[in-house]
Amino acid sequence: MALGYKTRRRLSLLILLVGLPLYIVLAISLMSTIQRLPFWAEVPAYIFLGVVWILPFKAVFIGIGKPDPDAGKSAKIDP
Repeated sequence: MALGYKTRRRLSLLILLVGLPLYIVLAISLMSTIQRLPFWAEVPAYIFLGVVWILPFKAVFIGIGKPDPDAGKSAKIDP
């Protein structure tokens, strides 16, 4: 089932305002529970954790910054 533009926009806002902070706390907690890694291994681990969160939500975020395609040609775009 395809989500509408407004639904995707609201869902993306919810993900960014609620889900992302929760994921950050989870990622930091995960990294602190394992034995302290050397710096050269810790940096790629945090980069990996910083990128992997977006993969399940890729479809939600595509096209959010563009004007509403359901509004048609009558919608004005303010500069």
